Amino acid sequence: MPDWIEIVIRTVTSVLILFAMTKILGKRQISQLSLFEYITGISIGNIAAYVSLDLDNLWYLGIVSLIVWVSMSIGMEYVTLKSRKIRDFVDGKATVLIKDGRLFKNQLHKERLTLDELLEQLRKKDVYRVADVEFAVMEPSGEINVMLKKQHQPITPDMLGWRVAEEREAMTVIMDGEIRDEALFEAGLDHKRLERELKRRKLDKKDVLLAQVDGNGKLFAQTTDEQGRSDRVEIKPRERVAILAEHFEAELNRLERLASNESDRHVYRSALDRFHNGIKPLNDKSSK
Repeated sequence: MPDWIEIVIRTVTSVLILFAMTKILGKRQISQLSLFEYITGISIGNIAAYVSLDLDNLWYLGIVSLIVWVSMSIGMEYVTLKSRKIRDFVDGKATVLIKDGRLFKNQLHKERLTLDELLEQLRKKDVYRVADVEFAVMEPSGEINVMLKKQHQPITPDMLGWRVAEEREAMTVIMDGEIRDEALFEAGLDHKRLERELKRRKLDKKDVLLAQVDGNGKLFAQTTDEQGRSDRVEIKPRERVAILAEHFEAELNRLERLASNESDRHVYRSALDRFHNGIKPLNDKSSK
């Protein structure tokens, strides 16, 4: 077999093995790394390169080495979960850099952090005066988290004693020209209502790259030509009541089906009967 074909086969094999082992190691390997995980990541990459390019007959020993490194990493993660002392030794402890607006010079030297680097990190947190900081700590990952003093924190509704409505995430109802039924249901709309709103904006769903409805019923649609259009979905009270009633009935039917015993099913069935008896007068009144 030519060398270049062997290298191609080994490279593809190395990528597949490396992908599988990274999946085993978990998401921490691609997010916040501890010192041991950082070393493991570098070593596994070097070993994978050896398996891919070394043409001697002992290349399979690289795979054995990969398995050993991954096993050690998983074992170390298990040990650090069980023991705080080992976790503090391996991952390190958080270091307080600022408290009540006062810098700790010794802590900065311990972490080999200059004042310029600290100020840069504070600016990334939108903090420009050390005196405004109540607490700043460097995490074992190297990230610096900052808490401002009370008088410098942004005002929140809770500070003012206001009660605000619960925020609901924006639902993506169209993606790449395709309607997402589950998201449409969660947004309290149906296909006819959505298509009517798109028609009112002179849009075809096939031309919509992305459409979202926020918690206030505001529809944002961006077409494939990168033009964004935002407007509130005008749902009449009668239509909103009908949609909510339909959702409520569907939820009661679902709970009845999933009930674990006859007593619970009877409760949901009785609620459905009361709901049907209560909704009929409303429908009769609305039809007049």
